[in-house]
Amino acid sequence: MLGIIGAMDVEVSSIKEKITQKTITKIAGIEFVCGFLEEVMVCAAQCSPGKVNAAICTQAMIDNFDIDKIINIGVGCSLSKDVVIKNVVIATDVCEYDIDISALGEPLGFINGLNTIKIKADEELSEKLARTAINCGEKIHRGTITSGDTFIADSSLKQKLVNEFNALCGEMEGGAIGHTCAANNIPFAVIRSISDGGDENSQLDYPTFKKIAAEISTAIILEYIKSEQNQFALF
Repeated sequence: MLGIIGAMDVEVSSIKEKITQKTITKIAGIEFVCGFLEEVMVCAAQCSPGKVNAAICTQAMIDNFDIDKIINIGVGCSLSKDVVIKNVVIATDVCEYDIDISALGEPLGFINGLNTIKIKADEELSEKLARTAINCGEKIHRGTITSGDTFIADSSLKQKLVNEFNALCGEMEGGAIGHTCAANNIPFAVIRSISDGGDENSQLDYPTFKKIAAEISTAIILEYIKSEQNQFALF
């Protein structure tokens, strides 16, 4: 079963609506909608913004449903001049910029337990999503997506994330979802459509473009599922 997680209603509502033969289960305050998209079994959930919410949702999904892989969809900010609003970033890896035990001698972002800074996304799943996005006519970028419990709207923080992690995109959930998936040996991918520039203009750009950006990532997921259904039909 494919798990699909988004932080906001605008990111997952259209997917939930299209699920057929659905069952709805509420766990830890999160609604999990399971059923079929095309002929592919899926489980979709809105986790709410933030790393703890994302981790709770991911673990609950893994523990309670027969999940083979998870795709985290949604919007994010650009951390690169080459990545502009409505572009798509598909993670090669994810990290958590606000984990800081540097006082104990570890580098910024070092994750105890996984013993790494960057967590690799599943290559095959991410490549399929990239090809799907290109086929949808989207401009895509591949690189690091970094997560923290802060809405990035500050040029100095933006530059720090570029300098420390060479990240292309910032947001609030993907690193925690990747962290949880890695701990459970579940393949994952993170896709973000850009809603703002992560700078002082973000408070204006984000409300303007978040719905458009969310619709882009949702459309890519739906096309990806169609392609998976078509592959199944060959066998």
